[in-house]
Amino acid sequence: MLETYESVAAQQLPTGWSLQWLVQEDGKTGRPLDRLPDRPWISKDASRAGGAARTRTLALPRAEGLLTRTLDADDLFPDEHTLARDIEALAANPDLGWTVAPAVDLYPDGQLVPGPCDPPPGRLPSGYLAEGLRAGTLPVMGTTATIYTELLLAHGGWPAIPAFEDVGPLLAAEACADGWMQEKPGEIYRKHSAQQTAASDYQDESERTIRIGIVLSRADVLRRLHWTWQPREPVTI
Repeated sequence: MLETYESVAAQQLPTGWSLQWLVQEDGKTGRPLDRLPDRPWISKDASRAGGAARTRTLALPRAEGLLTRTLDADDLFPDEHTLARDIEALAANPDLGWTVAPAVDLYPDGQLVPGPCDPPPGRLPSGYLAEGLRAGTLPVMGTTATIYTELLLAHGGWPAIPAFEDVGPLLAAEACADGWMQEKPGEIYRKHSAQQTAASDYQDESERTIRIGIVLSRADVLRRLHWTWQPREPVTI
């Protein structure tokens, strides 16, 4: 948790931009929050345990920024310009609704391994990621997505599923607006035996099919409704 804090605190944003970090405990032990220093830019809260989707959605009403990005408590930003790159990409392309980036897996032995399916950098048209998932492989990690907060709210936050919830807002946003694939990594994803994706429940094939079906169905319905989205207040730097 402290490594994650240091990674967030090190972010250097463009002039005129500020950072708000919403830290929400999935439970009410208070222990994770007590490990963090009190800083004006950190907003702490807790709720009864209910999984990542509910925890993130409960934190969302406290978001004051134009953009929202998720980060798991055991993951890291690769460098101090990670968030700035997303801001700059959206400022340069005011019709876009979101960005994603490559993720790098960090193994216990310190080895860093890039993802095998990263799309080429540049504009990603609506439906590109959904088609990749439908074909069997989502090309990116949902937790690398930076999305306009207004668009995230319009879709109701994160879907109430026990895993894979980070993909829900990304595919919903993609159904309504084009996005941008960054060239440089946007997340260091720590691989360890205690993580949720290593649990046997996560590997259950029938549940996996349901999870994927939920996020794809929402994206498909939005696309069939021809609902497009433009930022009411585009990013500027």
